[in-house]
Amino acid sequence: MDHNGWYNRKELIKIDIVDIVFLSAMGPPGGGRSEISTRLVRHFNMITYNNFGETDLRKIFSKILTSFLGSYEEGVKGSINSLITATLEVYNSVESNLLPTPNKSHYTFNLRDMASVF
Repeated sequence: MDHNGWYNRKELIKIDIVDIVFLSAMGPPGGGRSEISTRLVRHFNMITYNNFGETDLRKIFSKILTSFLGSYEEGVKGSINSLITATLEVYNSVESNLLPTPNKSHYTFNLRDMASVF
């Protein structure tokens, strides 16, 4: 990246790389993922995001459930908050207790898993 190409060690020639765009994505270090050196990171623009807070999640899922359960009886509509609370408790427990490991790095839970409850 720094020298506009790579060196082919078999043929002992430099391969020039022109007009290439590098794009990468990663998760935070941990669970089998390593830190990336600052020497490599300096070539990229870092774009990050914050996870939603509990109030944000409650608002998003209450809008979804209110819309979906709009035609149901009041007894069903009244259970929206308790359904969201129970789902958030299960999700937070899973997220904090079932962390990925190097052997099982595919065990990752995210907001999509919570949305599948609804």
